[in-house]
Amino acid sequence: MRTTKSPIHAVSTWVRRQPPKVKVFLAVASGITALVLLKFIVHDHDNLFVAAESVHSIGISLLIYKLTKEKTCAGLSLKSQELTATFLAVRLYCSLVMEYDIHTILDLATLAATLWVIFMIRFKLKASYMEDKDTLPLYYVLVPCAVLAVLIHPSTSHNILNRISWAFCVYLEAVSVLPQLRVMQNTKIVEPFTAHYVFALGVARFLSFAHWVLQLVDTRGHLLVALGYGLWPSMFLISEVVQTFILADFCYYYVKSVFGGQLVLRLRSGVV
Repeated sequence: MRTTKSPIHAVSTWVRRQPPKVKVFLAVASGITALVLLKFIVHDHDNLFVAAESVHSIGISLLIYKLTKEKTCAGLSLKSQELTATFLAVRLYCSLVMEYDIHTILDLATLAATLWVIFMIRFKLKASYMEDKDTLPLYYVLVPCAVLAVLIHPSTSHNILNRISWAFCVYLEAVSVLPQLRVMQNTKIVEPFTAHYVFALGVARFLSFAHWVLQLVDTRGHLLVALGYGLWPSMFLISEVVQTFILADFCYYYVKSVFGGQLVLRLRSGVV
């Protein structure tokens, strides 16, 4: 007898067989559909940014649970956590001197949790840290972001140091997950809590992206003027796009794995 395939499995199999151009089109179409739904479901689009920071905090909470209950940090990238702490610290500084609102409190809580994760990996659970898999040099990420921030930053009335810092944390946030993706690429197997964490990052990135896109639509493009002039508004939006799509492939395989009832996510070559 033939086994009946689930709709999810049938759709994923069909998508996997499509050429790259069709996959890109489907990804873009899905993203646009999600944006349209969010526009009508969420009336105050600033809540999407709060939701993004909240989902990031949930992802960190999953890591804390993993570290405290399972007593292992296998599969986690210390370098990604250090990059996350860096951009959160810089963004917290910018928030304190430039706005100070609910985002400041959320960033402070997330930064404290991230520093705790770093402490656990570096000292308490160092024996299980897969240093040989965490191979992406930090300067590959930090130096380009710093140079880009000096060259392209907001043209607002704030102090030049604050404007460069703001640009730096935007660029760094977009690529801070790269060391974690390298670890998963090297191991090919992602255990549940790490997969949940990275998926939470993907959701948070998309919500942040949706916030800015819908704000842009609501203001009929005037948001770009508020961000400043020159290349900065474009680079800001590009950073949002990059940090969203950099995790899109992983999120697809995560959802497929969850619906397939798999507890451990096995990545094929080239997924991340």
